[in-house]
Amino acid sequence: MSPYQHGEVFVTDDGAETDLDLGHYERFLGQNMGRDNNVTAGQVYAAVLAREREGGYLGKTVQVVPHVTDEIKGRILAVARGAEVVIVEVGGTVGDIESLPFLEAVRQLGHEVGEGRICYVHLTLVPYIRAAEELKTKPTQHSVAKLREIGIRPHVLICRTERDIPAAMKAKIALFCDVNAKAVIQEKDVGPSIYSVPLLLQKEGLDLQILKLLRLGVRPARLEGWKRMVAASAALGRPRVTIAVAGKYIELKDAYKSIRAALQHAAVAEGLDLEIQAVDVERKDLAAELGRADGILIPGGFGDRGVEGKIAAASWARKKGVPFFGICLGMQAAVIEFARSVAGLRAAHSTEFNPATPHPVIDMMEEQKKVRQLGGTMRLGGYACLLAPGSRAARAYGSKAVRERHRHRYEVNPRYLPLFAGRGLRVTGVNPETELVEIVEIPAHPWFVAVQFHPEFTSRPVAAHPLFRAFLRASRSKKMGRHTSGS
Repeated sequence: MSPYQHGEVFVTDDGAETDLDLGHYERFLGQNMGRDNNVTAGQVYAAVLAREREGGYLGKTVQVVPHVTDEIKGRILAVARGAEVVIVEVGGTVGDIESLPFLEAVRQLGHEVGEGRICYVHLTLVPYIRAAEELKTKPTQHSVAKLREIGIRPHVLICRTERDIPAAMKAKIALFCDVNAKAVIQEKDVGPSIYSVPLLLQKEGLDLQILKLLRLGVRPARLEGWKRMVAASAALGRPRVTIAVAGKYIELKDAYKSIRAALQHAAVAEGLDLEIQAVDVERKDLAAELGRADGILIPGGFGDRGVEGKIAAASWARKKGVPFFGICLGMQAAVIEFARSVAGLRAAHSTEFNPATPHPVIDMMEEQKKVRQLGGTMRLGGYACLLAPGSRAARAYGSKAVRERHRHRYEVNPRYLPLFAGRGLRVTGVNPETELVEIVEIPAHPWFVAVQFHPEFTSRPVAAHPLFRAFLRASRSKKMGRHTSGS
């Protein structure tokens, strides 16, 4: 999945590679999702074709209706077991060819479960035309009309807008779109933090409308913790810390969506004002850019483009004593740099980028090499990690063992670990079943921690990930020390 087409690939604990939107659901709901929570057209058609080949349709003509739509409904109902409410998001735009079978499936589902057990919420746009200095409702009217042509009458409209929608305009939308006036919900742009959106929607009465439509009865909202988090994120006077995210997809903010979110969560938890400095590792003045940062984070990635830049960034952080956090490929870049510069293995590399390297400090394990399907060679999903007592990772987690999510193909080569340990690179986290390296640290450095997994996937707005918090604390301390020495 290319970041240029999909943005970040979000990985669930059970190993599903999904769209980044599923990460939003995990963060906002505080619930872990799985592969069953992500349904794509490819999955649906593959399942239908496989069933047909197995004779599951007894020779009948396979059609979009009912066979494809039945498959979609079956997947929706599968995740409904044990839940009071199931949220089903149909992506794309009303009228897109790709989404038509999904819209037809949810239309049928409404017919089958009956009134009071389904609520159709339609997200629309009410644009502000600057030349005319007015809001326009036509896009919303046409979108609803198109949806009704398909057979779905929305119960609630959420209207995206950059200006407040007057009451008279809400009444107009309600009239022309045949919805209750109280069910026309304004969702005004909120600026840099999306975490205030639930509070704005509650203020508009969205929660009460949905509860009534689903006949669940009015229940008190429990948003105290969320309100404290939003208030803390907007507090003035917080000390600023600048973190350089050194990667190769920096022009695409969505490529590092969870990284940015996890940094923001940690900044709020630590009472810091965060500046994220996007640094292209392929630029010639890399050192000058890194010199502005209080901490350096190298995220994951695939492919050889930009690898030497990531290695150079890890070298800068190690030599200058700048707090460093390496994630996935960022960890591997740090290991390669250490092998070259400290352990004396000047030709050290990863076999992913140089299969003929004489020192494959990063390599694919033997059992993986036998797998032919590309995705099959990857370590995907949640794996256990045992932490070394007294390590920075163990102190940050406050635990002896953790579970984190992975998405990678190559591992630190255990053959070189004794050499690295003798030169000052300590393994502080290992998988208990395979003994594969999960975390490395340089104890002599102010804060140098690199992990093979993706901790950003489990960070939450009201429960920031401990490694990100520790990284920001170290970056803040480094900045204060630099200012003190400078004065």
